[in-house]
Amino acid sequence: MKTLFIGGVKSGKSRLAETYILESAGTNKPYYLATNELFDAEMAARVAVHRQRRQALFTTIEEPLQLLKTLQTCQQPVLVECITLWLNNALYHQISDTLILLELEAVMRLPVSLVVQNEVGMGVIPDNALARQFVDLSGKAAQLMAQYCDRVYFCSAGLKMQMK
Repeated sequence: MKTLFIGGVKSGKSRLAETYILESAGTNKPYYLATNELFDAEMAARVAVHRQRRQALFTTIEEPLQLLKTLQTCQQPVLVECITLWLNNALYHQISDTLILLELEAVMRLPVSLVVQNEVGMGVIPDNALARQFVDLSGKAAQLMAQYCDRVYFCSAGLKMQMK
């Protein structure tokens, strides 16, 4: 079963998704596919919090760009954390929107159990072309993933609301 957790920054979606996949994995140790690239100290501190919280509960794979290739090797449930950062990485490496969405659709056809994405389209319209491209791509990615997911949860204030 595929499940999408979506919500704003600090909405609780990561913690909720981790709890959800651990409960649904049963006796299997799930994978945690971290897509983040560490570019600064503040982001490293955020990652440290996530690492501390999940400790030995997951088999962690850190891969910022090769999402499809990496997921093809996973035999247990996978939490992909997060698609938004993966989109950011792909744009940084100048991969076209078309290729990004094609890879994401191929990922969604795999037996991936869970994905997490930040909701970035509910704020102000960004003042530069790259930021607008990112927001637009993020919205398209969310719509694509929601099509393939059996369940979709919107997260806010540490709570989840089932949308699908």
